[in-house]
Amino acid sequence: MELLLLRGKDQEELFAQARAKRSEHFGDEVVVRGVNEITNQCRVNCVFCPMRRENTRANTDFRMDSERLVDVAASVKASGIDVVFFQGGEIPQTTRVVGEAIPGIRELYDGNVEILLNLGNKRRSEYEYLREQGATSYILKFETSDPELNKQARQETLDSRMKCLQDLLDLGYRVGTGSIIGLPGQDVVSVARDLIFARDLGVHMCSVAPFIPAPNTPLANHPAGDVELSLNAIAVSRLLEPNWLIPAVSALSKRAGEGQYRGLMAGANVITVNFTPNEERDHYLIYGRDRFVVKRDYASELIARTGLRTRGSVFLEPMTGGISPLLQPSPAGA
Repeated sequence: MELLLLRGKDQEELFAQARAKRSEHFGDEVVVRGVNEITNQCRVNCVFCPMRRENTRANTDFRMDSERLVDVAASVKASGIDVVFFQGGEIPQTTRVVGEAIPGIRELYDGNVEILLNLGNKRRSEYEYLREQGATSYILKFETSDPELNKQARQETLDSRMKCLQDLLDLGYRVGTGSIIGLPGQDVVSVARDLIFARDLGVHMCSVAPFIPAPNTPLANHPAGDVELSLNAIAVSRLLEPNWLIPAVSALSKRAGEGQYRGLMAGANVITVNFTPNEERDHYLIYGRDRFVVKRDYASELIARTGLRTRGSVFLEPMTGGISPLLQPSPAGA
């Protein structure tokens, strides 16, 4: 709690310690992911998300097919990125769509690819199927470790999330989780508990994101999450678990123009580049229509400013995985 509340020179010292710990365990490198947002349909009714179930009829919905997923993965590969990340609303149909696409994507990469998924709660048998198809990693954020706050925010139980996280770990996935800072009823004690809770889960990746109020949600008028507290939480996460992959999420840049830069300077070591085709991206309303989209040129310039280098997946063998020293140049306007 004391570390989370640091500001000024003390905060900068915290960030310096987190960077040193990152360098010790990962070197001066940043993992780059390529994300494709595959559907905005969702069965869950989270109070912070514009794609919540109650908004379905008002949204222009979409769901990509397997062939489209392979096509987008080819664009990710052409940019020198070996982490193909599929994210979408929580619906059962994504299991088959993604599962059918994975073998073709692995063929594109001659097997040297990390397939990372963020598709919500599923049955253990579905996770097992996706693993058999070639999925390697999975992100499932708990958002808040307070059971009551979790039920209010996600409209589902924390236990249901925990069961899925345990299934993923049991099946051999590299697992990521994470929390939101700034939810109603949350305080610094709750944030501190979230970080320790994540550490004790035994996961491989963890993110911290400031709450972004989004239109057409019950929390549209709730104050945004504290960026300074979020940055401190990144730094504390690095000190708590030096081996974690910790992203500097786009929500940081949505809240503050230098947010992702400061996230890297606070000890984060992952940047995600958005490859969702424009027509679908405009309908993926994770923070509403006015969200911050990380593109390739922005990511490469951002990483260069920090003095860090890009790298590929840490979950692939060094001689087979990897990314080019710099992201490949993008076409004009990409």
